[in-house]
Amino acid sequence: MTRIGRTLAVLGLMGLAGVGRLAGQAPGPDRTINIPEHIGNSHEMELPFVGAVELPRIPPIHLGGLTIDLSPTKHLVFMLIAATIVALVFILSARSIAAAQARGRPATGFAGAMEATALYVRQEMVLPNVGDHGEAYVPYLLTVFFFILTMNLLGLLPWGATATGNISVTAALAIVAFIVIEVTGMRSLGATGYLKTIFYLPHGLPGGFAGSILKVVLLAVMTPIEIIGKLAKPFALAVRLFANMTSGHVLVLALIGLTFLFQSYSVGVAASLLATGVMLLELFVAFLQAYVFTLLTAVFIGLMRAEH
Repeated sequence: MTRIGRTLAVLGLMGLAGVGRLAGQAPGPDRTINIPEHIGNSHEMELPFVGAVELPRIPPIHLGGLTIDLSPTKHLVFMLIAATIVALVFILSARSIAAAQARGRPATGFAGAMEATALYVRQEMVLPNVGDHGEAYVPYLLTVFFFILTMNLLGLLPWGATATGNISVTAALAIVAFIVIEVTGMRSLGATGYLKTIFYLPHGLPGGFAGSILKVVLLAVMTPIEIIGKLAKPFALAVRLFANMTSGHVLVLALIGLTFLFQSYSVGVAASLLATGVMLLELFVAFLQAYVFTLLTAVFIGLMRAEH
């Protein structure tokens, strides 16, 4: 860990300690910062100039001993907002691009920027990693990139919430990626080829009785490893996105907590400057994590198609 990283970690721990200390000494909304409440999911939203607004509740569905609550939550609302923004941006951009091409001119302005970004994702991230005939995966991976990016950016806005800071959201994205990867393997390799990615045997094994014993031993050892490898991919995708989007918010709130701990203008200014720097870093992380999730998904699809 670098010296800057150690310093930020120490300051963050001090901020967390200050939040807990003040919560025990002088309770009140103006003296405490409830970090789990700010970064966690809930059935209410904070609106500017309005305050907390309770979201509608739907009676839960009971299936035997299982209770399913379909009531909307804060993170669900911001997921729907992100999906709406992505849909509107690309529908309107596509119309602008089509109108510009009809006039024999290239798209300019915001539509041109979105076209350039989409082409970069397609040409530099998707096709080189998915491999030949990878055009069919471009719409899915473009949607993943811009959907995650929009959710990340919404969490940086005042009164916003980061849906990707919810492990359930990132797990759902990873499960969809896992299904796409495995279905791709089934379609590209066939039943026999796909089963070889689970029951793996290296080439060049000896024949005869000794070779048969060796194959059984290798299957007993390699099959669990291959299954764990398949499950580790979506697990890594989900945890990486969740951890990176949560840690930055926790650090910002912890730095702000230093102001409440020391109750000093100078400490408050220093903590605010550090929090601003972390927020700028989070802006970079928002783009980076959308890039990494999309890139790794494309890589995993390409590896499966190549039977690796």
